[in-house]
Amino acid sequence: MTDRYRRTRDIQAPPQLGPQTTQMGHKGVKATVALLSAACLTVSALGYYTVGQLGNTVASAGNLALGGDQGMKQPADGAVDILLVGSDSRADAHGNPLSQEELAMLNAGDEENDNTDTLMVIRVPNDGSSATAISIPRDTYIHDAEYGNMKINGVFKAHKDAETLALTEQGVTDQTTLELRAREAGRQALIEQISTLSGITVDHYAEVGLLGFVLLTDAVGGVEVCLNEATQDEFSGADFAAGVQTLNGSQALSFVRQRHGLPRGDLDRIVRQQAYMASLVNSVLSSGTLTNPSKLNEMGQAVERSVIIDEGWDIMAFATQLQNLAGGNVTFNTIPVTSIDGVGDYGESVVTINQNEVHTFFEQLLGTGTGDAAETSTQAPQFASDVTVLNASGIDGLASAVAAALSQNGENIIEVGNANNGSYISSQVVAANANSEEARRIAEFLGLPVVENSSLDERTIMVITAADYAGPTEYGVEPIINGQSATDTGSTEETIGQPGADAGEAIVSPEINAGGTGPRCVN
Repeated sequence: MTDRYRRTRDIQAPPQLGPQTTQMGHKGVKATVALLSAACLTVSALGYYTVGQLGNTVASAGNLALGGDQGMKQPADGAVDILLVGSDSRADAHGNPLSQEELAMLNAGDEENDNTDTLMVIRVPNDGSSATAISIPRDTYIHDAEYGNMKINGVFKAHKDAETLALTEQGVTDQTTLELRAREAGRQALIEQISTLSGITVDHYAEVGLLGFVLLTDAVGGVEVCLNEATQDEFSGADFAAGVQTLNGSQALSFVRQRHGLPRGDLDRIVRQQAYMASLVNSVLSSGTLTNPSKLNEMGQAVERSVIIDEGWDIMAFATQLQNLAGGNVTFNTIPVTSIDGVGDYGESVVTINQNEVHTFFEQLLGTGTGDAAETSTQAPQFASDVTVLNASGIDGLASAVAAALSQNGENIIEVGNANNGSYISSQVVAANANSEEARRIAEFLGLPVVENSSLDERTIMVITAADYAGPTEYGVEPIINGQSATDTGSTEETIGQPGADAGEAIVSPEINAGGTGPRCVN
């Protein structure tokens, strides 16, 4: 087992201290919409009013310096961007310590820590037609303007600790005040770092604790998942057979926390989390949960105990935007990385990224760029084929640029990687049937020929990029050559840290959505 897969100490955030926001309205509505911010649980708001109007207290965090106007229901950029932060807290959202029984159920120990191990940006257009979640690996190596190079999950702790020290030196002795103001500083720094990394403006902020996974899973009667192979892990408590199975709350937590022994380490753990959340969304939308008062009440209690949102968020107004959202329009993605076994300044194992590629990824996926490319991204239709893009050119980043253009055009990209040496000498689109309408559409878009390969299934289409192809520049997407676009002559450092032995073509994780009739099988 390599160093990057060895056990690291599970970490957590201390009790949440601060004001609470009381928002009137149906408890189930607010519970579910708050969890959308926390886990992209998007559901119809209208179905909840059958139970009656109840008050609900949701823990909140203030002074976060969020980018948008907190009074706006329709942000000027056309979408609401939410930062979800997952914590390993051994207290609930109101600062109450978890019971010994709950701690045992979490199988996470009781050691306190302040790192943030789940980071996700969730974008919901103003019309509420979709929800796109993008995960950021916890070990992503970035540069902090004040404290230098570090893993992104350490930004909160570094700024919180510095603020604690500064306040103490100023004579502040009240522990509640110290904790509140220090946590505000940590959250502000993390929000700023996510904005720098992604290029988006964070409109809202949410935290969810480990307990939330357990309580919400049990509230909906269990969540169905699927594993490619049987797995066992003493650190997370995972012990699962291969195939489809329904997990209770404690099992679900083990499922989403396992990363030891997985082929891609934390990247595969992220895919696990996304597959779980997609199944949870699908279960809520399709199983009668919205019309079950008992389940709605349990979900409300789960959110009250485990979710914190920014105090300026009118979640009742947000719920109205989501009333017609369907599970198939809730998608989960992960930023591209250049290696998962990079080395930081002090020899630590890190995940390296190319910051230009990450910005391009957000722009293409969310339509956050400017000009025709961004407009096309928001209007592109969604197609059914599973598209794999393979690089046979030896030019770093070519397949990633092509995949970005295809994604912008509405294609379902499931994998980007390198072709076997010598397998292809010319660029082409490969399909089971050369007359496939979707293969021909992709070929026309890219300006490539279609080659038939009967060994492929009807749903699969492969795009091969060889040295004879420069990329679909006529569509506004330039190929990325050695980490830079063809016209970029700047000297800005795009990669922080030393990429590992697996560096090369950008590693792109599959997209997962909350539609379909069963769970997606994952590692």
